Amino acid sequence: MANKYLVMAMRTPKFDTSVIEPHRTFLQNLLAEGRLQESGGFTDGTGGAYVILAETLTTATTIAHSDPLHTTGASELTIHEWNITISA
Repeated sequence: MANKYLVMAMRTPKFDTSVIEPHRTFLQNLLAEGRLQESGGFTDGTGGAYVILAETLTTATTIAHSDPLHTTGASELTIHEWNITISA
C-alpha cells in the first residue's frame, strides 16, 4: 500500500521560468503512473506543492529528486510523509 508524501517546492534564486514546462511534464508522467494525487502553485509565486504516492520515504525522495525543479536547482524540495486525517 502506498503512503502519501507532501512535496514542498520553494523557489531559489536560481529559479528560471524555463523549468516550468519540464516540471509539468514530470508531474504529468507521475499522474499517468498513478503516483500523483494533486499539485499546484502558491498564489504568492514562491513555489508550490504536490502529493505523491510511494511505498517509503526513500522512494518518495528518489521520485521528487528527479523533478526538474530539483535537478536544476530552481527549487528546494522538502518531503514529508503525510498522514491525512480529514479529507473531502
